[in-house]
Amino acid sequence: MNSRILFKLSTFQILCAGFLVVAGGCQNVPTQPCERSAAKRTVVPGSVISNSIQASSFSDSKPTQEDISLVQHDVPIPLPEDITTPEPEQTDHVVSQPIEYFVSVAVGNHPRVRAARARVAAASNRIPQAYALEDPTLRNAFWPIPAAGLQTADGRAVNDLSISQEYPWQEKRCVKEAIAERETRIAAAKLAQAELEVEEMVRLAYYELWFADRAIQITFDNRQIAAELVKLAEARNAAGGSQQDILRAQLQLDDLDNRVIELRQQKALAQADLAALVQQPALQGIEPSADIDVGEVPSRLDALFAAALQCSPRLREQRWAVSRDRQKQELACLGKYPDFMFGVGWMGMTANQAVSPVASGDDNVNFMVGVTLPIWRDRINAAIREASAEVAASSREFQDVRDDAFRQIRRLTDQAYAADKQLRLFNERILPRSKRALQLASAEYRGRQVDFGELASGFTEVLMFELQAARAKATLAGTMAQLHRAVGCEVIVDDPTWSQPNS
Repeated sequence: MNSRILFKLSTFQILCAGFLVVAGGCQNVPTQPCERSAAKRTVVPGSVISNSIQASSFSDSKPTQEDISLVQHDVPIPLPEDITTPEPEQTDHVVSQPIEYFVSVAVGNHPRVRAARARVAAASNRIPQAYALEDPTLRNAFWPIPAAGLQTADGRAVNDLSISQEYPWQEKRCVKEAIAERETRIAAAKLAQAELEVEEMVRLAYYELWFADRAIQITFDNRQIAAELVKLAEARNAAGGSQQDILRAQLQLDDLDNRVIELRQQKALAQADLAALVQQPALQGIEPSADIDVGEVPSRLDALFAAALQCSPRLREQRWAVSRDRQKQELACLGKYPDFMFGVGWMGMTANQAVSPVASGDDNVNFMVGVTLPIWRDRINAAIREASAEVAASSREFQDVRDDAFRQIRRLTDQAYAADKQLRLFNERILPRSKRALQLASAEYRGRQVDFGELASGFTEVLMFELQAARAKATLAGTMAQLHRAVGCEVIVDDPTWSQPNS
């Protein structure tokens, strides 16, 4: 009797093993139907800026290597063990560092960026889940009461063991995998946006720190000039001048000391902002470099628009969103195709207490085939209409994001033009002339040709113009940082014949 039971179990194990081999082999079926139905994605040409959405921008194909290399910020998906980035070392004092140092530290360790990397890793692990089959179902029915057990001609049934596996329509699995891939691409685009956002914040804080440091230096330099004015007023007073000139000259020094206090506070706030961005809020002594590189204002607006279409993570996210929604629409259309279920069963029989006089006790083996019946067309058609509306909505959202990106690029470009022209005006005309006017006023004051009010006015103008020139340079650098975030990548100025708009 024991050998008979062992033989029955071995037979069922062989059947189950063969069934699982078939199920496992189906998971390795190539996704050729998906690849065959997909068209290659073409990039929107940079020389053509149209108001309509090009269908090639929203192709439902999988991302190719050409697509990946096209975008500067499209980074590889990190593995789970790459998510945790070591914290930067805590130091008490930082010597003057270039801006790239702080950008690299902040982008590598900022919580917002690390969270986005974790979301990319999470989304990438949804791809194999989307294509995988559901878990098979193992069922066992038994009859412990012989009198109430199932009776057949072969004898009395002892137990009924079966295993089944659901197989959806092959293209449904492919489309679900494609949807998961596009969700991963959307997460990668959000990661690129987070990196650009952190980089922009670091650059703005650094440029504000540079301006405060530069303004302090300018104020100290002008304080030496103000001290000379005090000596000049004292010398003129000794020769019969007015005591009021000395007091007014001393007030100039006091005003400069007050400016230094305000600028030092402004510098401390910028240092605090920058220290927080590099994940070291208690870091002291952050100093900017002696000068900053503002770069050159891009010459062609259409080149910026074309670069934004290819590089902007915001636009890339919306493009993948449209492609994802189109895949969802295709999945809804596939709802009219049935899903299948295959299984194998084994029913253990015994002749003991069997009703049939010819009971042999031989076991039964059966194979099961099932299919769903997609007959509820109202539900299927409603799902298709819902997916179509989602495609229309995401397409309009792409248009809105694209127009908003172009608006920001144009505004920032105009601001950069104005700041660049203002900086050139200060450096080439206003500052040299104001300094020359101060020198003449100082000489004429010694010769008693002008009063101290004109001399003090000339000194104040030089100080204000120098501070405004420094502010214009910091503003230009900050505007270029904002423009870089809006475009998404660097744009090389390659048209030397281009001329700026007339004032």
